[in-house]
Amino acid sequence: MRRPPSSSDADRAAAAPAARHRGPLSKIEAPARRAQARAGMLALLGGLLWPMQAALVAWAVSGWLHQAPLSRTLWAGGGFALLGILRAVLDDLGGALLFRAADKVLAEQRARLVARESLRPPGGAGPSSAELGAIVAQKLPLLVPHLTRYRPARLRVMVLPLIYIALTAWFSWAAALVLIVAGPLIPVFMALIGMAAKDASARQMAEIGDMNALLMDRLSALIDIRLLDATGRSAADFAARAEGLRARTMAVLRIAFLSSTVLELFSALGVAMVAVYVGFTLLHQLHFGAYGGLSAGEGIFLLMLAPEFFQPLRDLAAAWHDKAAAEAVAEELAGLPDTEPPVLGQGAPAAPLPGSLHLRLNGAAVERGARLVALPAIALAAGEAVALTGPSGVGKSTTLAAIAGLARIAPGGCLEVAGQPLTDANADAWRARLAWVGQTPHFLDRPLGENLDLRGTGADPGPALAAARATSIVAALPDGLRAMLGEAGGGISGGEARRLMLARALMAAPDLLLADEPTADLDPETAEAVIAGLRALQAQGTALIVATHDPRLIAAMDRAVALEMPI
Repeated sequence: MRRPPSSSDADRAAAAPAARHRGPLSKIEAPARRAQARAGMLALLGGLLWPMQAALVAWAVSGWLHQAPLSRTLWAGGGFALLGILRAVLDDLGGALLFRAADKVLAEQRARLVARESLRPPGGAGPSSAELGAIVAQKLPLLVPHLTRYRPARLRVMVLPLIYIALTAWFSWAAALVLIVAGPLIPVFMALIGMAAKDASARQMAEIGDMNALLMDRLSALIDIRLLDATGRSAADFAARAEGLRARTMAVLRIAFLSSTVLELFSALGVAMVAVYVGFTLLHQLHFGAYGGLSAGEGIFLLMLAPEFFQPLRDLAAAWHDKAAAEAVAEELAGLPDTEPPVLGQGAPAAPLPGSLHLRLNGAAVERGARLVALPAIALAAGEAVALTGPSGVGKSTTLAAIAGLARIAPGGCLEVAGQPLTDANADAWRARLAWVGQTPHFLDRPLGENLDLRGTGADPGPALAAARATSIVAALPDGLRAMLGEAGGGISGGEARRLMLARALMAAPDLLLADEPTADLDPETAEAVIAGLRALQAQGTALIVATHDPRLIAAMDRAVALEMPI
């Protein structure tokens, strides 16, 4: 039975055609479009109440001049207060709508980023964890001011100034002419300044990401930096990066102050000219622009209306800078590399797939950009060890990714695991039986002991460390198994990191280990230690598939499958 479309589904469907023809920011804010329209209407209603309040004030003041009874002032004051309360209620309702919609957009974008990272194949292109952290924690919140201010402010600018001009022209065409001349100059200059604001915001966003990446890199290598006595150079790098961020932040602030100066200049001139005209007209020094002259009440009404004419323009100018920052964030999000080819499954924990390990790969290929990478024919049973060989770029890493369900094979190919085709339905369960040792070791932001025991079995890591020749590595760390190595394994060498990854695989006791160039760029002694660790894993009954150029590792496997470049 089909689920009936919800209101959020309808919102997305209604916004989709427009979003397809606009920029990345329009696509991001599409779910909030209906809330923005409703809040804009509430803000518009609130703006329409001000002329009524101004009329009440003018009525009360003119009564003072004509010695009207006190009740007139009381009625005017009460009406002014009630209208003020109504405006406050409308603003509160509109703000609640906007902030709820903005929170929803932020939650969706964060969830999308997390899902994208969880589905990214090992070694796939994408931002580092520091850059991703900067996007999630520092840059995404910059969307909130835009989502909550820009569109309601734009709606107010499109309607309220025209109404204020019409009301002003009812009493004085000269005062209306002043507003007509001064008002349009502000959006023109805002557009010119906004072009520079967008570029400056984009440079600031890039600098924030670079500084976070530099910080994470230096923290992960802190022990090496101290051993090499390079703390002074690292501090100088931070100082230079901080100075760059300061300069770019100041550039954004200079543009913001410039736009505020332009706005206040024209609005002040417009209000001053209206005030001068009203004053001289009431003094009977000017005899044009009004239809038979202005009364004191009409003059006060015009004086109260003139500043409010420029208020929507002020709001739009402030929101314009929010829009520039949000566009910079949206373009960065749109510029993140795609996670294609998509992985199979949801990337969620699952019980291991039942059945014997038997793996069969035949006639399969994976799309890589515009080309199709053919995968070799492989048949693997429990406990067997296979080496994938061939020149770089032939598809060894792609084959490992396909076997792990991290790359979707093209239609027509065959990939069977545990006696059934590998699909989205069983991919998570299949990966529960695997372990992965990539070219670039990766550690979670947890103690080393938890990194070795990712499945939380609570087993003693000693035997696994011994089999991987990694006991001395842990012993040399100041905090042992409680050490925090950072994302890239700060304080240990690449070979040591790979041996720790092997120890992690030994502790997981997988049915199949996929290893991508586990001995690349290692000295002979370290490479032998890694090979010995792989043999120890196979001795436990784990099947191995390794992609390698190393003849020693190839010889240690049961057989080799050679991949060839297509002609």
